[in-house]
Amino acid sequence: MNAPKSLGKALLLLACAGTACAATCDSLASLALPDTAISLVQRVPAGALNPPAGRGPNDSSLYKDLPAFCRVYATLKPTSDSDIKIEVWLPEEGWNGKFQAVGNGGWAGVISYREMSDALRRGYATASTDTGHVGGRGEFALGHPEKLIDFAWRSEHEMTVKAKAIVKEFYGKPAKYSYWNGCSTGGRQGLKEAQKFPDDYDGIIAGAPANRTALALWVAFAELKDPASYIPKEKYGAIHQAALQACDALDGVKDGLIEDPASCHFDPQVLLCKGAENASCLTAAQVEAARKIYSPATNPRTGQVLFPSLVPGSELGWGVLGGGPEPSQPILDQLKYVVYKDPNWDWKTFDFEKDVARFDRPENLVMNATDPNLSAFFKHNGKLLLYHGWSDPNITPLTTIQYYKSVVDTMGGTAKTSNNVRLFLEPGMGHCGGGEGPNQFDKVGALEQWVEKGKAPEVMIASHLTNGTVDRTRPLCPYPQVAQYTGSGSIDDAKNFVCREVSK
Repeated sequence: MNAPKSLGKALLLLACAGTACAATCDSLASLALPDTAISLVQRVPAGALNPPAGRGPNDSSLYKDLPAFCRVYATLKPTSDSDIKIEVWLPEEGWNGKFQAVGNGGWAGVISYREMSDALRRGYATASTDTGHVGGRGEFALGHPEKLIDFAWRSEHEMTVKAKAIVKEFYGKPAKYSYWNGCSTGGRQGLKEAQKFPDDYDGIIAGAPANRTALALWVAFAELKDPASYIPKEKYGAIHQAALQACDALDGVKDGLIEDPASCHFDPQVLLCKGAENASCLTAAQVEAARKIYSPATNPRTGQVLFPSLVPGSELGWGVLGGGPEPSQPILDQLKYVVYKDPNWDWKTFDFEKDVARFDRPENLVMNATDPNLSAFFKHNGKLLLYHGWSDPNITPLTTIQYYKSVVDTMGGTAKTSNNVRLFLEPGMGHCGGGEGPNQFDKVGALEQWVEKGKAPEVMIASHLTNGTVDRTRPLCPYPQVAQYTGSGSIDDAKNFVCREVSK
């Protein structure tokens, strides 16, 4: 009866010989950690991961190339109302000596299996959390302030502490370097770690940080409150092409991308229908709606700017916030379950003169990570790699630029901060990826070089693929530099572009 189990342990010990494991996978089941219940310890053979339904993409074909690893599933209860699930994956062979935690999207509620898989393939021990609830909606927050805090920041920190302890137990030594890698909610989580728990990570990748504003309501008021203002998706292409026509060539090359949308001054009035309405033109009400989408939100009485809106180039994704019939679900849930604490709250009653102040109360934005003081993170030479797609229709890149500038100003200027924080903006890239522009680039490799070799990323080469084939490459430049065409050679080859700061 015991022979298979003994043989399994012997094989695990053999597998761990090259990485100096201090424990077998099975033995982690008895590991005692504060506020932690380990409920599953499982050796997963190479290519055999089959995630449970509802706990990540459960198409087993996505994981066929994964190496063998030890899988630990645990529940963390730092408060009486906490129910934080985490998974920690430990490669049996070829561990690179490092730890990488991965972030979530939206309201989270699931373990990020796909992102953990990417980390495992690179030899990392990796971890993810569901942030303390199940499902991607915000109902859990109603009447549960501790669960909201778990989602906001506590689950990520608790996961980090426990995962590092599990890594040390399994390998007999701590990870040499620890990294955070996340986009959207994961980007916000990374910023929160840098601000609130600066010693948790040596390097942080924070893409399109989802710091919450009432942007989704601003767009909904522009398009959905009055049916006459609604812009159907059939018209997105025409608006996008008109924006390109106005601003594509501003960088000296016409390549179907707006290199710097912040410098683009496009008026959708040029699309006003001259005759019968059709998919290539806008009615007067739709023109005004488009203008509002491009314009910063303002107080209707004082004119005070409240927060930035979307930029030219984002039009193909306008359905995310303006597709209707209601505002985007993540922010609608924020308003119903956190701000107003009323599942029946009517979004059309929101008043941009008075209610933004309520939305912005600290207790309602406990998840936001906008503190520009990164002195403690910088003190231990932490590195923060920020990135954001210029064509992001979910979260405006202008908020990420605002945050970056606030850090630079607070921490003493570019000369004093460039070795610890850099921002990369991707023309034509959507939310965390996708889009018409080059959108795939090795963020992890760049961060490793920065943290481990002291080589700050001066440029990252991004690729665009069509049907699996690279058809364009382009350098991504540290803000405020932009990629400029040298004037000769293919506009689809990164080597024909240089990074320069352009006066505006």
